[in-house]
Amino acid sequence: MIRKFLSERRSWLLLLLVLQLLLVFVAFVDSSIPLLPILYITLLSLMICAIFLIVRYYRETRFYKGVAEWNPASGLTAFKDASSPFEQIVEEAVNQQTERYKREASRHLLLLEQEKDELLSWIHEVKTPLTAMQLMIDRMQDERLKAQLKYEWLRIHHLLDQQLHQRRIPFMKNDLYVEETELEPVVNTEIKELRSWCIQKGIGFDVSLDAGPVLTDAKWLGFILRQLLTNAVKYSEGSDIEVNSHEAKGHVVLSVKDFGRGIDPKDLPRIFDRGFTSTTAHRESAATGMGLYLAQKAAESLLIRIEAESLPGKGSTFRLIFPVSNDFSRMTGM
Repeated sequence: MIRKFLSERRSWLLLLLVLQLLLVFVAFVDSSIPLLPILYITLLSLMICAIFLIVRYYRETRFYKGVAEWNPASGLTAFKDASSPFEQIVEEAVNQQTERYKREASRHLLLLEQEKDELLSWIHEVKTPLTAMQLMIDRMQDERLKAQLKYEWLRIHHLLDQQLHQRRIPFMKNDLYVEETELEPVVNTEIKELRSWCIQKGIGFDVSLDAGPVLTDAKWLGFILRQLLTNAVKYSEGSDIEVNSHEAKGHVVLSVKDFGRGIDPKDLPRIFDRGFTSTTAHRESAATGMGLYLAQKAAESLLIRIEAESLPGKGSTFRLIFPVSNDFSRMTGM
């Protein structure tokens, strides 16, 4: 380590030596300067520098040895070769720390996977009694109580559905099956699911699907539509909801328009943010702020662009702009 220590300070040592030799040379050439005192001063300076180097060597190498002996994985000491260069010591310490972080990240990822699997299993188990409850509600004779129970059942069903898809979205690309999909069956299925809620609120649907099939995954498109239709029904009362499709610039556009309370202009840029509900109705406990966020995340994987426009008191319009086949080709590199 002495050689490494001196090598790192070689330029300064050479400068010091050159200055001392220059002083002796000037005294030797100039007869007016006594040579013996200059030699004495030079020798004394070199001795002081040598003592200084020795002291600094022991102080600095003590620090290097401490770094070499430190084991970041356990916090204990493990003696290493004291002659190893400082860069190698630091590199080994960094590598050990990196390996430790990798092990911790793998452990946390495994725990998250286990938690996700347990939650998915729980959701599927809860769906069984929910299905049984639906059959029991359908057999009830009291229509008023039946409608109220249907509404509450639907709320629980949608909350569980959101949780299920929230856990699946990070791995959504493993579950995609993109094909030409007719919009009418998907739209009708989602409207049918909301029938009891719509009857209770006096809401109807005006459906006009003029565009042809779209390139998408029918299951995930149904989930996106479910969030838009649920929001439209939730914030409307006694009015129709318009669902129509058309072609624009080569893309199929599916729009969902309601005539409910609308969205405040200052809230519109934030409606797709995770957990955002509203600033005008902030105390409303029924809203979770997850529906539009999850719809946007699912739409991104399907290359669907969602646009929204709204006026307070006039209603809201959400548009799904579907990709063309070339968009998927560029994404997959085909």
